[in-house]
Formats: sequence, structure tokens, C-alpha cells
Amino acid sequence: MTLTPPGKAGPVTLPPAGIPGCKNGRVTRASLNKQPHEVASMFDDVAERYDLTNDVLSLGQDRRWRKEVATAVDARPAQKILDLAAGTATSSLPFARTGAYVVPCDFSLGMLQVGKKRHTWLPFTAGDATKLPFKDDTFDAVTISFGLRNVQDTDAALREMYRVTRPGGRVVICEFSHPVWAPFRTVYTEYLMRALPPVARAVSSNPDAYVYLAESIRAWPDQPALAGRLREAGWSKVAWRNLTGGVVALHRGFKAS
Repeated sequence: MTLTPPGKAGPVTLPPAGIPGCKNGRVTRASLNKQPHEVASMFDDVAERYDLTNDVLSLGQDRRWRKEVATAVDARPAQKILDLAAGTATSSLPFARTGAYVVPCDFSLGMLQVGKKRHTWLPFTAGDATKLPFKDDTFDAVTISFGLRNVQDTDAALREMYRVTRPGGRVVICEFSHPVWAPFRTVYTEYLMRALPPVARAVSSNPDAYVYLAESIRAWPDQPALAGRLREAGWSKVAWRNLTGGVVALHRGFKAS
């Protein structure tokens, strides 16, 4: 299957094998410098069982988190919603059910291909969050769940989200964060680095990828720091809410009318 983003002349193709982090011609994990080809190829490799693995590793909490995202986005009939890092479009389905026009966008072709097989009616689009293939002021809401920390340039992505959002529109970011209670934060960190890789080994097609994911969570800015970066990108009325004690944080902002 070929996927072509709007405004591009040709299909998007994966980079050749032989790049750093490859094993037998495939990327087993990405490094924390977040080179786009490494991250995209890593997600290509886990696409088939990605949703199942997330459900197991989060102890089923990811379903609750996605419900909270849908409530925060508050999609309405005929609104245009951009779902970034949509993967297989599990996160996009709640918006589509409201009657909104949702565009699942991701830079992993493997994820998009699996999603297209499952949800043929959705307009899957290949795109880089730092250089979105959409016109200015297009969407009523832009959302990204568990994907912003995988973007090489977070601030560029936040500015791009602002650019493609119409005046008065909103952004909703759901991302792993820092638990607010110190004793729980210690236990959580131990789980990430010790328990997560063995569990991933049992259920994932590429357990090495989840070592990167654990490391990227630990290196991610805390809640106030991410809020500050949203404001610097132009978003106003920025606020956040902790879920599961701060394991996940939901940030929201608005583009001034």
C-alpha cells in the first residue's frame, strides 16, 4: 500500500536498512536523540501488536486515558480534528463517532498500514509533526496522545500544531509525565526500567523498542515545563490535569480568536 500526504508529489517511503540501531535490516529501538528515521522504523516494527502491548503494559489504564482525551477534545459533528501520532487510529475512533471529520496522521508507515486495514474509511495521512502537510487554520482541534515525546523537535511540533489550528481552536496533549507523590514516583520509575522490558518481551514483537519508550518517559519534561513550552509556542489559557497520580498528564491550550 502507498500512502501519500496532501500536497506531496510522490509516496512516502521508509529509509534504507543499514542505519544505526538496526538488527537484521530493521531498527530494534531508537536512541534518545530521536532521529526521525529511527523512531519511525521502530514503530513500524511494533505496529501489529502495538495496541495489545499498550493495554497490557498500562494494566488497562490506557483505555481510561483515551476516554479522558476524548472528553477534553470535545469533538462535535462536522468539526475537523487532527489526531497526530495516531498510529493505527485507536485514538481517532472516539472523534469519528461524534460525527467529526478526523484525520489520523503519523510518520510511521507501518502503523498507518495496519490502521488502514482495520479502518478503511478513515483518511490516514503520512506526516511529520514538525512539518505538517496541512494549510494554516485548518482544524478545530489538534490532539496527540503518547507521541509528542517521540518527536525530535518538541517546540517545532507545538508551533506546527498552532499553525494548522483555526483561531479559537484548541490543542489537547496526552503524554506520560511525572507522578506527583514522591514514594509512588520511585516505584513507578522502577517499574519502567525493570518490569516493563520483561513484560514487553512476552507480548511485543519488538521488546527492545520498549526500553527506548521507558527511557524517553523518564527524560520527558514535567507538567509545568511542558505547559511553559506550550505558551512559548503561542497557545493561551494553558492548563493541565494529572491522570493516575501524574503517570499521565493532559495538557490543553487555545489559539486566540
